[in-house]
Amino acid sequence: MELYQVSGRSHQRTNRMGILNIFDRFRASTSDRSPWGDFYFEPVSARSISGMRVSADSAMRLAAVYACVRILSETMASLPLVVYRPRKDGGKDRVTDHWLYQLLGKRPNRYQNPFEWREMLQGHLALRGNAFCQILANSRGEITELIPIHPDRVRMELLSSGDYRYRIRDQAGSEIVLPRGEVWHLRGLSSDGLIGLSPIDLSRESLGMALAAQDYGARFFSNDAKPTGGWIEFPGTFKDPESKRVFRESYQAAQSGSNRGKVLVLENGMKFHEVGVTNKDAQFLELRKFQITDIARLFRVPPHMIADLDRATFSNIEQQSLEFVMHTMTPWAERWEASIEADLLPDGDALEIEFDFANLMRGDAASRSAYYQSGIQNGWLTRNEARISENLNPIAGLDQPLRPLNMVEEDDAEDAEIESQDSDTDASPEPDQQLSLRLRNLVESNAQRLARRICKKGVLGSNEINLIAQTFSLPLSAVQDWAQGAPSLEDEPALSRSLIQLGIHK
Repeated sequence: MELYQVSGRSHQRTNRMGILNIFDRFRASTSDRSPWGDFYFEPVSARSISGMRVSADSAMRLAAVYACVRILSETMASLPLVVYRPRKDGGKDRVTDHWLYQLLGKRPNRYQNPFEWREMLQGHLALRGNAFCQILANSRGEITELIPIHPDRVRMELLSSGDYRYRIRDQAGSEIVLPRGEVWHLRGLSSDGLIGLSPIDLSRESLGMALAAQDYGARFFSNDAKPTGGWIEFPGTFKDPESKRVFRESYQAAQSGSNRGKVLVLENGMKFHEVGVTNKDAQFLELRKFQITDIARLFRVPPHMIADLDRATFSNIEQQSLEFVMHTMTPWAERWEASIEADLLPDGDALEIEFDFANLMRGDAASRSAYYQSGIQNGWLTRNEARISENLNPIAGLDQPLRPLNMVEEDDAEDAEIESQDSDTDASPEPDQQLSLRLRNLVESNAQRLARRICKKGVLGSNEINLIAQTFSLPLSAVQDWAQGAPSLEDEPALSRSLIQLGIHK
């Protein structure tokens, strides 16, 4: 992507002369039948010191680059995108009937599904540092489509007013100009806040060396794994330059193609002297391994994820996978979320966008089981919420959080402390009486707590009946029979006395 400075709408670029006109003619290819134009046009790439031309497309020739881009793109595309609406109590509700959810989660445009769309844009970000979509909206201001635009075909122009616009070349080779409000621009790391920096351009020398080493390896094995180069010692002289040329060409023909490796006969005292550097001297294999690590470092992808297992163990792979989620994918997700909320939502809309990382952080079955058990036992997770997290349907009666019997609320704890102090002032009874009194006090405390909870809720349903049965260790049928003749839920003292009688006469 390029940045231009223009003075007004009447500006016409004057640099379409000479050799630039040649490049312009080649930008429109008839081989591209995509709805967005020529996606496969590769601009003139920069040459690295190693002699290799490096661009986003040429870098994809490296297996490590292709693997890293696929990991980033497919991971981002596979994350569930959730739309929330905040509540006044600090919670938030999922939204599925808003046009933004339908756009991002169901059909971003007429050509792509959400996975393909996000995969493509994240690939543009990883390779070029920018991703663009043309915004199409209806009369109500609702965005109906986001049409991707290849970053190589977009130029940003700064206006004298301080605003900017986008100049896009279409399939026919002509240019269209779109204002800032009609283009969704997703930026990577930027030095000016306008254009994202291309990781490929910034790592040109490292990638150029990797491409050079890859090409060298290909040429080496195409030559039957023999070092190239050499010279022939001839004790005499050739009678003319033409004779020397014919000899050289005949020698090369005898040792190329299907003739490689065959016996060569030299005449007139000629000797062949091999010249070349061995792979050991060049440290070819070590260089290739280092380049894989270097490319993984460029994209912040753990080496084991691109099949580099030289230093991999079970422990560090698990830790690196967590770091990949926290330090690689989370920043990308935050960038997407912030851009969607700032550029696609109208002002005043309080919706929140969030990528759900729960599936990436699930862990194994044992870890998830311990997590659910802790949440259910401590009351901050219901049994149905745990079932839904495991893609299981909810069951009636499992929506209420559980609380351990040895944990009471602050008011209940104060009541129990006062009752305990009052009982301590009485004369000490016999051991059997002490046990009976202790059990009665426990029954009364639990009955008062249950009565307070039931009256506050105003419902004596199946959840409450199950809780009473668990508290007093009673059969469920006995509690159900008691519930049929239970006192009014508006009379807490009467309900408490009835529960005491139920617990004592169990």
